[in-house]
Formats: sequence, structure tokens, C-alpha cells
Amino acid sequence: MNEQRLTQGELENYLWGAATLLRGLVDAGDYKQFIFPLLFFKRISDVFDEERAEALARYGEKELAAKPENHLFQIPDSAHWEDVRKAPADIGSAIAMAMTAIEGANSGRLNGVFGDTQWTNKERLPDATLRNLVEHFSSQELSIARVPEDELGQAYEFLVKKFADDSGHTAQEFYTNRTLVRLMTLMLKPRPEESVYDPTCGTGGMLVSAVAELRREGLEHRSIRLYGQERNVMTSAIARMNLFLHGIEDFEIARGDTLSAPAFHTDDRLATFDVILANPPYSIKQWDRTAFMNDKWGRNLWGTPPQSRADYAFFQHIAASLDPMTGRGAILFPHGVLFRNDERALRERLIRSGLLECVLGLGPGLFYNSPMEACVVILRTHRPAARRDKVLFINAVSELKRARGQSFLSDANITRIHAAFEAFEDEKGFTAVVRTEDLLTNDALLAIPQYVIKSSDGDERADIGELLADWRRTEAAARESVGQLLSVSEVL
Repeated sequence: MNEQRLTQGELENYLWGAATLLRGLVDAGDYKQFIFPLLFFKRISDVFDEERAEALARYGEKELAAKPENHLFQIPDSAHWEDVRKAPADIGSAIAMAMTAIEGANSGRLNGVFGDTQWTNKERLPDATLRNLVEHFSSQELSIARVPEDELGQAYEFLVKKFADDSGHTAQEFYTNRTLVRLMTLMLKPRPEESVYDPTCGTGGMLVSAVAELRREGLEHRSIRLYGQERNVMTSAIARMNLFLHGIEDFEIARGDTLSAPAFHTDDRLATFDVILANPPYSIKQWDRTAFMNDKWGRNLWGTPPQSRADYAFFQHIAASLDPMTGRGAILFPHGVLFRNDERALRERLIRSGLLECVLGLGPGLFYNSPMEACVVILRTHRPAARRDKVLFINAVSELKRARGQSFLSDANITRIHAAFEAFEDEKGFTAVVRTEDLLTNDALLAIPQYVIKSSDGDERADIGELLADWRRTEAAARESVGQLLSVSEVL
């Protein structure tokens, strides 16, 4: 067994090399449904062989080495990667049968983990292409000795990002800028033994980040409990593979629509969580507003959002899912949630709830493949006395880096923003602490420039009355300008 470690660059080139075999045959947005299941299949087969060799060296007997307890996952006879590789024809059928057998042999742990790819559709992916893919993956051994879990997890994230780059506007459905995810995680500080939930989890990057942060701090990470829900079947499968490939085993990823059928509950009560990280789909129009008016889960805390956008439906789902004592949440939104007229009453009730701790404004491009500026809203159920009845606004629009056409937060950006959040105090031109009664007086507007501005004469905190007057004078013009740049569904 070859135990020479693959470098990160070699691993990334190897993985992306598999995707290039699909160019011209399937859309870039569909690469993931073929590459990720094959990667996971190859990994668990190679680890199975590695475990068997280690057990044989330990016990010296094949019968003892073959016992199920020596393996993380079971690979049934005729369902190993090498069995598929030897198939003389109908490679797609061999892959499908092997994956089905593996899912069935692992006592529910792997049910549906390979997704719903149609491996037997030869018109879409002929045998010759599948054989080329299998042979490409066979060119490297993916044992733990050669590719440790952290390194494979990083390469998996690299591949997720590459697929997002190639798939264009659909990327936001399954990918969130990982530097922003790290900042959101730092602000919430997940701790050992806590529960972490992402109601629209995509490929699971936010859940992985919670574990990664504990590891960086040298804290016990195996006791953290991870929960996620994802509507798309293939994306939910990718999330599960992502967590497994990062060496994470204690998690539950549910399929389904979080608004219409939340997966985590006991009888008629929603489950609550210590930490919630989320990047909900923004401004969706196709959702069941009528059901939400009389929501059986009690999520209609602040009122019913307009049919044209469900942002505050997700917002209220997250608020209702916070643990009453330890709950804290970080939600990535478009800035429209902070000022849109038809959500004013919802904002007012949000402010009155006492949950709102921080509104963080970030620069453009952190919504993947979209020029929109992002904001992060921080909620907390049990706040220190000094922070009650106050909200921190951070204008971090300038805390941004760009490279190769992509926006991201540098380590210095993350450090500055996180330090400002921890300090929770005024800093001219960057932060402002505002009393909730002032927010309510100001028409419940949460737009960051209302409270933190930068002027040519130096950074300063503006008078709320002056800002409100200016806002009202320019609101119509601003809406018209934004509408010319972006679709109404994205911004309004």
C-alpha cells in the first residue's frame, strides 16, 4: 500500500482533473452530481482496504481482521471500487448497484448519501466516459495515510468552490464564501457539547466551520452536535459526504423544505439549538404564505412576510429555533431586509423582541457570483446587561479583498471586524451602538448608513434625524438605480 502523502496541490489537481473529463458532456452545474459520489465511493473503498490491512497486521488472522467492528463503513462483497473497475460493460449499472449495496449495508448511516444521480443514463454519460472517470480516480490511492481527513476536507471544499465558479448564478444555492462563514462562526463562538444548526445547509460548509473553529482553538470537537436541512436532494447528499470526508460523524442532515416541513421537532414544538448559522435563499416568491399566517410551529412571531419574498419567514424560523438561554444566530442576508417598506412592521417587532444584537454590513461580492452587498444579522437570546436594549452597527464595507475576480475577507479583515463586535462600542466611521428606542423612533430602519457614515471630513456618527431626512429624500432614486443593476427578485 502506497503511503507517500499527496500534497494539497496534487490532490486538488487530481480532483479537478476528474471534472475536466465531463466538459462538453454535461453542464458545469451538474459536475457535482457525478464527481462527489465517485470521490466518496473511492475514499471509503480505499479506507476499507487500509483498515483491513491494519487489522490483519494486528490480529494475524483473516477471519478476525474481517470483522465489521474493524471498519468505519462496511463494503459488501462485489460492491468495492475495484469490483466496479473490473466490470466489463454497463459501468453505470455497476456503480449504481455498488452504491445501493453500500447504503444498505451501513445501518441507516449512509441512506441516500450518494444522491439521485442517474448512472445508467448512457445518453447523458456513455460507458466510455464513466470508465475514464473510474480510471482517473483509480490513479491515486485515497487512504487516510496518504490523504488525512483535514487535507481531503480542504480539497473537497476546493472542489465545491470550483464547481461554484463554473456554475455561475446557481452557486449561491450550495456555496457560501468560506471567509465570511469563518467570521460568522467566530462571532457566535460554538463550544464543545453544543448543538449547531443550519436550516438551509447547502453543502454543509457552515457546519464544517463550527467544528474547524473548535479544532483551531484546541477544544474538544467530537462532542459538538450538528444539524442541517437542505431541500435539494443532491446537495443534501453532498453535505453528508462533506461532513464524513472531514472526519465528522455526529450529525444529522435532513432533506426537505425548512419553511413548509421543518425536520427537527418534538411533537408540535420546534427543536431549539445553541448556535444557528444560515445563508437562506434570498427573496424567494414560491412559498406557502397562507400556511405561515397560522403556522403550526409558532414561527409567525413578528407577522407574515409579503408573498414576493420569504426572507422574514426564514428569519422568524431561525428566531423560533434559538435556545431560550444559550441561543445565538448569524444570518447572511441582502441589505434589503434592513430597510424595505413593506417589512417595516416585521422589523419593529424584531427590534422589540430584544434578540437583535448586531447588524454587520459587508462589501460587494460576498454573495457568491452576485454583486450585491451582504449583511450579517446577529441574534442572541440571553444578552449581557450592558448590551441589552442596544444594537451594534458595523460598517465594514471597506473590509474586503479581491483576487482573481473574487471577493473575500482577509485574516486582517476578519480580525478587525471580530474585535469590533467583541468591543461593542462606538468607533467613528466604523461602528455605532444605538439604543433600541432610537431605532423604533427612526421608523425601525436598520440600514447601516443611518447610524454609521464616512464623510470626506473624516469618519463621524451622523445625527439620526438628519440621516432619516436624507434617507427619505434619496430612497426613491436609490431604488431606481439598484433596480437597473439587479433583478427585482434579488434586491426588492
